[in-house]
Amino acid sequence: MKSSKLLGIIVILQTVLLVGLWLNGSSPRAQADVPVSNPSERQLAMLDELRTLNGKIDQLNKLLADGKLEVKVTRVDIKR
Repeated sequence: MKSSKLLGIIVILQTVLLVGLWLNGSSPRAQADVPVSNPSERQLAMLDELRTLNGKIDQLNKLLADGKLEVKVTRVDIKR
């Protein structure tokens, strides 16, 4: 008895949601905050960022390859 009422409420809510989406005509979309509107400028900016990222990864690879990386593990007590 209790589960059938809950199922009925869920069906009604889904129906309301679908009708709302149908009447609105479009689904909500994610909007990216892109400062450059020209596609070629955007791609050049992306390439610059990728070059910067590649340089940082190269530095990390050198650090790992040299074997000079030191990791210290400390114990953290978590109180619950």
